Amino acid sequence: MRVKSRIALYLEIGTRRIFAGALDWPGWCRSGRDEESALETLAEYTPRYAAAVSRARAGFTPPMVRAPFHVVERVKGNPTTDFGAPGVPPRYDAEPVKAAELKRLATVLGACWTTFDEIAKSRSRAKLSTGPRGGGRSLAKIVAHVLEAEGAYLRGLGGKYRARDGTASEEMRAMRAAFLEMLEMRAAGETPPMGRRTAPLWSPRYAVRRSAWHALDHAWEIEDRAGP
Repeated sequence: MRVKSRIALYLEIGTRRIFAGALDWPGWCRSGRDEESALETLAEYTPRYAAAVSRARAGFTPPMVRAPFHVVERVKGNPTTDFGAPGVPPRYDAEPVKAAELKRLATVLGACWTTFDEIAKSRSRAKLSTGPRGGGRSLAKIVAHVLEAEGAYLRGLGGKYRARDGTASEEMRAMRAAFLEMLEMRAAGETPPMGRRTAPLWSPRYAVRRSAWHALDHAWEIEDRAGP
């Protein structure tokens, strides 16, 4: 049965780019040059997001209402926003995460990770299109970039990871296991040692939101650049 209520969103407003993200659905986040285009793009990606998280069986169904979104929060963006990535968490992400919600978030995140893995694997022999000036990472470099970013997200959450000199897929699995372990610790209220760290730790909700967005953003990039 489809959910008829509207989806709660937040807008991250930069000087040149605006991100629209669903508060309760990590990874469902797209951008535009203005508020209207950001919302339109988010709506256009609804079927792709539904396909990505359907494996999670977390209760996501596309809304049936004509105006499916309800903006409940606006946050001021930063240079990361204008660069092309959501970089400022909504206030909602500071809320505690109970066990049942943590399980749901981890399941949705896992579905986003799996979507990236499957799309990257299925396009392993494809030649990705490039821009008019030849720009755009190769598939191998996209995979390496996502792995590197996962390490940064783990550090943002408060964890650490030491490379094991394995294959990219092996390193990715180990990195994600460390991420989920730290996510559970942080949701339980444990604070890791700060060491020399000066930047504030990411909240569990925001860490999940950022990782899910990044995985799907590059999964869809691979799909689009690989063609049919």
